[in-house]
Amino acid sequence: MPIREKVPSQARAREAAGAVAVSALTFLAQDMERIGGFLAQSGLGPGDLRTRAHEPAFGAAVLQYLLSDDALLTAFAADAKLRPQDVVHALVVLEPPIDPDAPARRRD
Repeated sequence: MPIREKVPSQARAREAAGAVAVSALTFLAQDMERIGGFLAQSGLGPGDLRTRAHEPAFGAAVLQYLLSDDALLTAFAADAKLRPQDVVHALVVLEPPIDPDAPARRRD
C-alpha cells in the first residue's frame, strides 16, 4: 500500500477558492452583458482572459467584481449553488489581507 502525502488544508482551500473563481468567470462569460461589464471595469480585452484565468490575483479580481454588485453576486451564488459568503471566503483565500508589518518583497 503506497504512502500518500497529505495535501495541506491551505493548499486545498486555495484549490477550492480557485475553482470558485473559475466558476465565476464561466458564469460571467455566459452572458455578453456580464462579461462586458467585467472587461470594461478591469480594462482587459477578451484575449486576456485565457492567459490570465489561472492567476490567483485574476481570480480574486473576478470575485471582487461579483462582490461589487449584489444582484450579480446573488445570481452567481444561485447558479453555482453556493452561498454569497462562500464567494467572500474564496476571495479571502485568494487575496489575503495585506500585513502592514510584513517586510516588503522584491520580485525579480
